[in-house]
Amino acid sequence: MAALTKRSKVVSNKKMSFWEKIYLPAILGGMWITLGHLFAKKTTVRYPEVTREFSDIYRGKHVLKRDDEGRERCTACGLCAVACPAEAITMIAAERKPGEENLYREEKYASTYEINMLRCIFCGLCEEACPKEAIFLTKEIVKADYERDKFVYGKDVLLEPFDPLKRIDVSKRQTPEVLEFKKDKNQRHNVQ
Repeated sequence: MAALTKRSKVVSNKKMSFWEKIYLPAILGGMWITLGHLFAKKTTVRYPEVTREFSDIYRGKHVLKRDDEGRERCTACGLCAVACPAEAITMIAAERKPGEENLYREEKYASTYEINMLRCIFCGLCEEACPKEAIFLTKEIVKADYERDKFVYGKDVLLEPFDPLKRIDVSKRQTPEVLEFKKDKNQRHNVQ
């Protein structure tokens, strides 16, 4: 019977040798690899007694930054929520009232700002999208818990402390070019 297409392949029906039939060389090769892994250096870290060193740009728990005068940087523009691929960020905007100039930098601020840490994939797109440099990811690990409600972080958890000595340093997350640019106070972006 003739083939219908010209794509047929000739299959070799080569006879196996004695060593190939008993599979002994293949078994010994596999055992050699297993023994090599058995005596290799262990990568297990005995946490919490020993902690692993994190990179300076490790993306952990979020923080909402304050400016030099202690005012919230976030203006509730919503760019971080739009940039978030997991849709983990929600916020409600409000207008600043007279007398709150020392609390909020702009006329509009986020009265409610929440991040669902169970949905967050720690990609860092929120901090890239923020024009006011209000949100950053820190080196802090998000703590485990048994209840889902505790993973919806509000401003009470996210906002950095009022005390300048307890503020979180995020300068290592910024490129040297950005840090050099921020030194120039003549640029409109850097004016407070």
